[in-house]
Amino acid sequence: MAFGTFTTPISWQEGEYTVTRTNSWSPPGDHPTGAGMLLYVKDGILEKVEGDPEQSITKGAMPIRMLSLPEYVYSPYRILHPMKRARDKRGDDAAWEQVSWDEAYDLIVENVRRCTELYGSNSIATFVGTGREAGNWGPTMSCRVFNSPNIVYMQSGWSCYGPRMACTSYVLGAPYPELDYASQYPTSYDDPRWQRPEVILIWGKEPLKSNPDGFWGHSIVDMYAMGTKFIVVDPRLTWEAARAEIWLQVRPGTDAALGMAFCNVIISEDLYDHDFVEKWCFGFEQFAERVQTMSPAEAAEICEVPEEKIVEAARMYAKAKPAALQWGLAVDQKPNGIQMGFCCLAMMAITGNIDNPGGNIMGAIDIGGLGSGYTDLDPQSKINEMVGVNEYPAMVRTQQFTHPDTVLDELEKEDTIFHMGFFTSANAIANPCNLPQRWEKALDKLEFNVVMDIVMTPTAEAVCDLFLPVNTYAERDMYVATHYGACGTWIGAIKKAVTVGESKSDITIMRELGTRLRPELWEQYKTDIEYIDDQKLCTLKTPDGRPLTMQDLFDHGSYHVDYEYRKYEKGLLRPDGQPGFMTPTGRIELYSTMLEAWGDEPLPYYEEPPTSPRSTPEYAEEYPMVLSTGARTWSYFHSEQRHVPLLREVEPWPLVDINPKDAEKYGLQDGDWVWLENDNGRCKMKLSVQPGQKEGALASQHGWWYPEREASAPSLFDVYEVNVNNLVPYKTIGKLGWGAPFKCLMCKIYKAEPSADIDKIEEVYHG
Repeated sequence: MAFGTFTTPISWQEGEYTVTRTNSWSPPGDHPTGAGMLLYVKDGILEKVEGDPEQSITKGAMPIRMLSLPEYVYSPYRILHPMKRARDKRGDDAAWEQVSWDEAYDLIVENVRRCTELYGSNSIATFVGTGREAGNWGPTMSCRVFNSPNIVYMQSGWSCYGPRMACTSYVLGAPYPELDYASQYPTSYDDPRWQRPEVILIWGKEPLKSNPDGFWGHSIVDMYAMGTKFIVVDPRLTWEAARAEIWLQVRPGTDAALGMAFCNVIISEDLYDHDFVEKWCFGFEQFAERVQTMSPAEAAEICEVPEEKIVEAARMYAKAKPAALQWGLAVDQKPNGIQMGFCCLAMMAITGNIDNPGGNIMGAIDIGGLGSGYTDLDPQSKINEMVGVNEYPAMVRTQQFTHPDTVLDELEKEDTIFHMGFFTSANAIANPCNLPQRWEKALDKLEFNVVMDIVMTPTAEAVCDLFLPVNTYAERDMYVATHYGACGTWIGAIKKAVTVGESKSDITIMRELGTRLRPELWEQYKTDIEYIDDQKLCTLKTPDGRPLTMQDLFDHGSYHVDYEYRKYEKGLLRPDGQPGFMTPTGRIELYSTMLEAWGDEPLPYYEEPPTSPRSTPEYAEEYPMVLSTGARTWSYFHSEQRHVPLLREVEPWPLVDINPKDAEKYGLQDGDWVWLENDNGRCKMKLSVQPGQKEGALASQHGWWYPEREASAPSLFDVYEVNVNNLVPYKTIGKLGWGAPFKCLMCKIYKAEPSADIDKIEEVYHG
């Protein structure tokens, strides 16, 4: 283990400013990348932020989302005091009234006890989102505070990170493997143990914009400058694709066919690592036989990419020493996503690029699960009562979250078990929920709903009775760990610099509620730091062998693990200390005994998307365009930050990209407002004509709503007008419950009239 190499303390005086060193996380929402930042405070006000050049990972660079932090902290949209309203006033923005924290807590305690007495504690559901810090605390809040196992992430098929995490646990018996970008070393790329990847295969991912799950996207630029070459699989011309040696402009939703063809080429041309496969892989012969059923020629026809490019790309990846694979959200967001994830893991394994320098590393620490709260359920057998556990046990038992589609089923029952909702880091109807109006109606049935957030959101306005204001990372002491701790290589300190209003941290709210509801578990913790030290950092050791503490992070800024490659050789992946992997066979399972046990095929297979030009040609006649949702932006994280003037100036409107030939075909021009529509619903977006967009396919942004528009129902900030999830079908998911077609829908596109207030909004935000 090693601490950071900072030459200055965590806080110091610089003229009129008190400068505080910190690392970003949330809120504002962002993946836990931990951009190093210097916060400049004058007279108690955060006036400016700069990148921290001494932070070993981000090295002074920052996304624009971080640069806009002062506007976010002091936004007039921000809510700084608890507020309540009567249940029969939901949707009425004028009905909110300010209350004290004690009154807010009393209301929660009263309703928790009432629901527990009348219906049982399982009647309380904790609804969580992704990306924000609070997403990590959802299970703790639900299990350790409310004594309910029903933790809900509301995206159909939990199509974000979940399929990749599940597939990794089945095939590798480990957390998510990440591209080795030297994050484990205080001196970064200069550490002699690190090796630059010769080739990076970027599959359905745009890391430079998204900084996904803790990976620092700009490291891609660094490695490219060092000489690393790219292969990119993406229907869009991204920054990475524009610089790729090979760009495969795949038809959305067909990735598993392409992945099988890659494996076919690598094995049939004898490009695989014989030694690694023989020692560390199980089921290679069956796997090799299966991928032979998908030839490069057949994949080329399915995926609409040239056969010779498939072969060339597979060879280039397999021959590179080392090579790394970055697999993104596009892997998850289709019913066949588990199978595509299977192919990605197999490619890493058969080329010997697992836990090697410059390949795909496996986390050396895991602080994501410590203190999560599941062991505090009373009785602990309540974990077996999570909604969806019988219908989709592979998801529910692997991830220990409810199955979101079955939660909607349950909410819509006349005699639903659910009676109270607690929303943390979850603007559900604006972001993850498919068919969001259906979710709104179902959530409105709950007798009492609480939300923790920064600003009034469509979800809070539509269905909530109590609003608890949370603070930003400039106002709290905390830590950030890459990949939510699941592939942990580095932990950074988040240090409080200012106080704004009466807002509190997510942990403070959880701790204070826990003390009131289950004091035997919580009253020992008088501060957030006491809780973090005891529950989250206690298993980590400092270089001198004592337990790591938050004060250590404040003293040194960051903590880097004592990283070891090829842990499978040294017995570091198994509790019994034996070499190998934490799978039933002790090896990487190219024939997955876990998938077989859960009722799926043990080998990868390809399935055409539920609606496509090939699977549903009649449907495609009416809805001819393939639509991928969730295109990443520079400015926003999911549904956050639309109220920040700087960011709205940079990216003012929801965009959908189209190829020039398709625009001409449908009589559309760049800048037109258009409707995207299928048999599920429609949404309005602004057209962006992009020559690099695949012909016949559209790429839309997501998470849009307009904070400047009418808050009260039925408007709800016009969230339904611009919500692309209106088009996503219900429960169109994979066999085990994973993956919905967010990136392989079918729709039609036609011109729309701009909203009446467009000019006014243009003037407000964009001069």
